[in-house]
Amino acid sequence: MNAEHARLPRLGLALLVLLALGWGLSWPIMKIVLRDIPPLTFRGSCLLLGGLGLLLIVRLDGQPWRLPPGVLGRLLLLTATNIVGWNVLMVYGVGLMPSGRAALLGYTMPLWSIAFSVWLLGERLTSRRLLGLALGLAGVAALMGSYRGQLAAAPAGLLLMLGAAMSWGLGVALLKKYPLGMSATLLTAWMLLIGALPVCLAAVALEAGQWRPVGFWPGFGWVYNVLVAFMFCYWAWNRIVLMVPVAVSSLGSLAVPLVGVIGGMLILGERPGWNEYLGAALILAALASVLLPQRR
Repeated sequence: MNAEHARLPRLGLALLVLLALGWGLSWPIMKIVLRDIPPLTFRGSCLLLGGLGLLLIVRLDGQPWRLPPGVLGRLLLLTATNIVGWNVLMVYGVGLMPSGRAALLGYTMPLWSIAFSVWLLGERLTSRRLLGLALGLAGVAALMGSYRGQLAAAPAGLLLMLGAAMSWGLGVALLKKYPLGMSATLLTAWMLLIGALPVCLAAVALEAGQWRPVGFWPGFGWVYNVLVAFMFCYWAWNRIVLMVPVAVSSLGSLAVPLVGVIGGMLILGERPGWNEYLGAALILAALASVLLPQRR
């Protein structure tokens, strides 16, 4: 692929900016929503309503809802990694740690997507990518520093966020390996709806006894997640992934954790320590080392 086709067009750049803001702010907002809405209920309802909303947009645009023949198996695989694995692991992880730190761990995704792209897509593991993986692991270790006293007793938050990032990273590589010949809107709609089914069933089975009236701000945060984080941001992300190579599309994640950290400070009053700043710097350096274009 030549340099022109590997470069993000203006539409993609605009989508990246909106994506960073939309997904970045969703992290501290998620903490507010989880005060009143159980995690599986929250994510399942967002997936269901987000998917239905996108199907409505598809119909208003005059496109058919039907899937191309022979794509169901690949669609289920993409949904399991990009939607179910990421959302379920992440929503439990963010409930166990500060939202800014959870965002930084979750958006180590490009490191895992590059590792999976070497395996699944045959991409070469260059020295820059090895450096990036080393920096990324050092960043994770730095984030664990101030948390080590709690990790010995309850390491679940960190492990859940790393598992979520790995699941999403695998999904990004699979999305490039198995193109389905569908528009980004229709693909996103079906992925959200199929992913909603097991999550909603689990929510009914496990959380029905926890349902209670929802306050104004948690309710507002839930609406924000349905309209912005799910309907718009998932559509924008899939549009970008289908538009350019994996390394270029992963640029969309560079600013998201920083927006999440700043949002956590402004909305929740979180105060990151030196471990978080060091971890953020190492993770961003890792992402830059493997994603930014090399000078000629």
